[in-house]
Amino acid sequence: MDLFEYQGKRYFARFGIPVSPGGTADTVEEALAAADAAGYPVVVKAQVQVGGRGKAGGIKLAATPDEVRAHAGAILGMDIKGHRVKRLWLEHATDIEKEYYVSFTLDRGARAHLGMVSARGGVDIEQVAVDEPEAIARAHIDPSVGLTEHVARRMVEEAGLEVDARDGAIGIMLNLYRCYVEGDADLVEINPLVLATDGRVLALDAKVTLDDNAAFRHPEWDQFRDLDELDERERLARSKGLQYVGLDGDVGIIANGAGLAMSTCDVVNQVGGRPANFLDIGGGASAEVMANALDVINSDHNVKAIFINIFGGITRGEDVANGIVTALGRVDIAAPMVIRLDGTNAEAGREILRTVESDQVLSRPTMLEAARTAVELARARTAGPGDRADLAGSTS
Repeated sequence: MDLFEYQGKRYFARFGIPVSPGGTADTVEEALAAADAAGYPVVVKAQVQVGGRGKAGGIKLAATPDEVRAHAGAILGMDIKGHRVKRLWLEHATDIEKEYYVSFTLDRGARAHLGMVSARGGVDIEQVAVDEPEAIARAHIDPSVGLTEHVARRMVEEAGLEVDARDGAIGIMLNLYRCYVEGDADLVEINPLVLATDGRVLALDAKVTLDDNAAFRHPEWDQFRDLDELDERERLARSKGLQYVGLDGDVGIIANGAGLAMSTCDVVNQVGGRPANFLDIGGGASAEVMANALDVINSDHNVKAIFINIFGGITRGEDVANGIVTALGRVDIAAPMVIRLDGTNAEAGREILRTVESDQVLSRPTMLEAARTAVELARARTAGPGDRADLAGSTS
């Protein structure tokens, strides 16, 4: 779950990371009140989960109420890379001496946390990594040991931070690492971390991605979920507890497991199709879960065929098949469906599926065959009458 800047800053504050005083606003009048509370001059910032806000005109400095009124009115409703601005964050403006970058995330290949610090903050850090990799100090951190002050100091020295900023940066790094670990985040990033002209070091921006797998430990995270920012399909999936990402294709995908769902998307692309989504129903495939998944797929009018790809591990094939059959009795399927079932007791599951096979419900023994059939069915439903006749034989 990605947090908005204002949410990330509030999360940071819980761990003692200094941020500028500020408040949110959904209207111009609320923006004026937030600016008064923060103290002029203020920065008016669009709250969207995409980079490039400043270049798009989504970040403005305001020294007076009239300027806040003008900037807030212009930014609210603005489209920034496909994201409509519905909320603003107004914070007291900081006089900046230097800008830096710091982050922590997981390096799965190294099986360790990865910390990064750079004196080139406030810019596209990915481009810095390509053009000047030596400008980024990196350190792998053993999770059993954690970040020590010694390692943090070595990193800021290697990165070339100004001497006046080092003690403040080290303190923030130690708290940021604690936010990353204790706060169950996948990523915490400050860009820029700034040295102010008055000598303070503070976080001027906040990027936080929380680990959804840890949500059971954090009931307070519910306040961060903004369903208004999701499209209709993703909102429906979220309400049903499903892991769903909408794409722009026409083959709806349901799979049990994130890895299998990603592989299914890859195979659909491999045979010339376009996935309409990534949908992971988790380890099981009960009737309720399957019905919920089909409801979500049905809500996408671009879906012309559905590919259900299930590998039974602990869950037995006959249980999966019975879940699918029951779900079909609950949901009116708008598109033909292709099922690939493999794994534990797969043959018993296939026998059950044969009882419901029809022109609308097909079963295939391998993932590749199922993908080809689903793609062909999708093409047939978007092709002309003559093309449909040509495709009919290939799907039988």
